[in-house]
Amino acid sequence: MGTPGLRSAIGLIVAVLAVSSAAAIGGAATSSSVGEWYQALRKPSFNPPSWIFGPVWTALSAMMATAAWLVWMKRGFADAQLPLALFGLQLALNAAWSVLFFGLRNPGLALVDIGLLWAAILATLLAFRPISLPAALLLAPYLVWVSFAAVLNHAIWSLNR
Repeated sequence: MGTPGLRSAIGLIVAVLAVSSAAAIGGAATSSSVGEWYQALRKPSFNPPSWIFGPVWTALSAMMATAAWLVWMKRGFADAQLPLALFGLQLALNAAWSVLFFGLRNPGLALVDIGLLWAAILATLLAFRPISLPAALLLAPYLVWVSFAAVLNHAIWSLNR
């Protein structure tokens, strides 16, 4: 694949594009309902203010892309197919959550998805760990945030059934 610098740049671009694509899908779905529909939902007392989501997801996205890039750099795609496939799966489940919750306005179905997402993030973290401990550790805040999001999703679903 050419020089190590080129390989590194390509890996980083691929990781950033993958994470950004999932974020774009989620953002498009979210924008359709975050206004009136989401504002009208009953929410628990621990629901964070809306302004917090952008900075949190920006930081998490940067950590996610960096984690995938570290695995790519350590092993390459051919030798890290399962860990990188798990990474892709959790990205798809992440994007699907926004489509289900905001796009389809279905917190119950989104709750099922976020349970699968949580499991996929954990599986990815565990698959990254033997390849790159820093990559695994970069996914830990994401797992914590999705754990909180699952509790929040459940509370919103329960309050609005």
